[in-house]
Amino acid sequence: MINTNRSKKILLLFLLLLLGFAIFLSVMFVNAFKTRKTPSLYTSETSRSQRGNIISADGFHIATTQKLYKAMVNTRNIDPEKRELFIALFSIYSGIDPKELRAKLKERSGTVVLSYQIDPKRAQYLKSLAFELLQYKVFVEYESAGGERIFQGLSILESGETREYPYGTLLTPLLGYPHKIEDDGYTRVYGVKGLEKRFDETLSAQKEGRQYGLRDVNNYMILNRRSITELPQSGFDIKLTIPVTLQIKLERIVEGFKAELDANEVTVVIMESESGRILALASSNRFHPKAIRKEDYGALNTSAIEYSYETGSVIKPITFALLLEKGLVNPYDLVNGHNGRFRLGKKMITDEHKMDQMSAEDVIVYSSNIGIAQLAQKLSGVDLYEGFLRFGLTQPSGIDLPYERTGVMPTVRQLNHEIYKATVAYGYGIQSNLMQLLKAYNAFNNMGRVLNPRLTEGMIDTYGRFFPAESPTPRQVISAPTAERMKKILIKTVHKGTGTRARTEGLEIGGKTGTAHIAEKGRYVNKYNTSFIGFANDATKHYTIGVNVIQPRKSQFASLTSVPAFKAAVDLLIDDGYLHPDAQKFPLPLPETKH
Repeated sequence: MINTNRSKKILLLFLLLLLGFAIFLSVMFVNAFKTRKTPSLYTSETSRSQRGNIISADGFHIATTQKLYKAMVNTRNIDPEKRELFIALFSIYSGIDPKELRAKLKERSGTVVLSYQIDPKRAQYLKSLAFELLQYKVFVEYESAGGERIFQGLSILESGETREYPYGTLLTPLLGYPHKIEDDGYTRVYGVKGLEKRFDETLSAQKEGRQYGLRDVNNYMILNRRSITELPQSGFDIKLTIPVTLQIKLERIVEGFKAELDANEVTVVIMESESGRILALASSNRFHPKAIRKEDYGALNTSAIEYSYETGSVIKPITFALLLEKGLVNPYDLVNGHNGRFRLGKKMITDEHKMDQMSAEDVIVYSSNIGIAQLAQKLSGVDLYEGFLRFGLTQPSGIDLPYERTGVMPTVRQLNHEIYKATVAYGYGIQSNLMQLLKAYNAFNNMGRVLNPRLTEGMIDTYGRFFPAESPTPRQVISAPTAERMKKILIKTVHKGTGTRARTEGLEIGGKTGTAHIAEKGRYVNKYNTSFIGFANDATKHYTIGVNVIQPRKSQFASLTSVPAFKAAVDLLIDDGYLHPDAQKFPLPLPETKH
């Protein structure tokens, strides 16, 4: 009986051992033949290309792009005993408050993004920290529900880009501003207004970079002969014609005049007459492209091209030039000034300066509405219409900016009517913008030729190669003798007429004032725009300058608003060495003696 029981126990033990061995063999068989995810021997990294910079003529980076990085960690990989060490070190390297980090780590179990807004410098620090944390064994391996062993440390990855404007409001609004878009989980920026919009495609990133190679045990790439590197191709840099040093000073000037005149806005544009290069374009109304407030909405447009207005008397020289070109007037012809009041049909035309008789050129010098209204009757509607178009009025100026408002031109049929012909000749019933007027007046300072104004000098690619912008082709709109005669009349206007406050000894200064009522809801109200368009030359340099003052409340006269702003711009050009007065070559005329 005892032997039987012992045999049964031995048999049972044998069967148990046999079963255990069978289970062992089964497990080994399954492990040997099941598909396993083995880590790749290779790793790859993508290097994002960036949006190009906008650079001033004197080399300052006005708009730049900065990469942003995100920091990620898997909470399951953090050793619980070293959690506070991780928080303390990450806080020091990132600048993020420890309380904020603790809150984020408690939000969920698994992969957590600690920050999306890490700049490149801190990203480098955090990458160094990631390596140090591995050495301190802050991270531990864990097994997933599927049996996979997971080990992830601190990851620092590119998350996007942000646009930076180191000089704040400088060069706005023409610089424009960007918006953000998500591109496959990566934040990009694109231009919405101004230069950012006009050159959006050129500035945008061209091609991403890539690295591919063997990895080490910590998943870091081993760079050797077997690794592959494709460099990123960032967007082109845009180089402007505007130097920062001049622009900043002109912006201060227009800010001062806005406050002094209690105006809505003051804009000044300075252009090289022979090349069309814009040397400065300053508005008193500016904004920070990264911090646009509700009160900034009115300043987002570049008024030099996006604000069209009835031109007032600055159009008179253009009308007079058309008459000269067709031989319909001689500058010394006598014109009846009707002592300041003249009825044309049902319309009464008045002059600020009451005159009985005047020479035809003095119609411009003393800005006679009555004089130009009578002279304009010699032109047909077609002559006026085609002539204004030829000068570029109510046509795109060609400047490298988007969203230009071209203005309004009466029809040929309307211009055949004597009253339309008269009022348009002195600047009512036709709307233009400051840049179009600047382009038109450039003909008087450039031998009768107009050319498109431009803001860009050229483009610079990733490798530093410079590609110059195409120079505008001059277009002859009036003959050189007509332009020279008009130039002398505009110089006389500054010496003796409505622009005397612009006189500067040693320089050749000419120009014309313009004041016009503002229409609201179809009626003219007691509000005004004033302008002064002219030129300032020394022996070698020639500049065409335009000023527009929107709704000055201190005075309605251009001679007291726009002309002083013009003079301040000329003085700035002298102070900064762009103009060199020569009193012997360009003396001021002697005062007239009374007999």
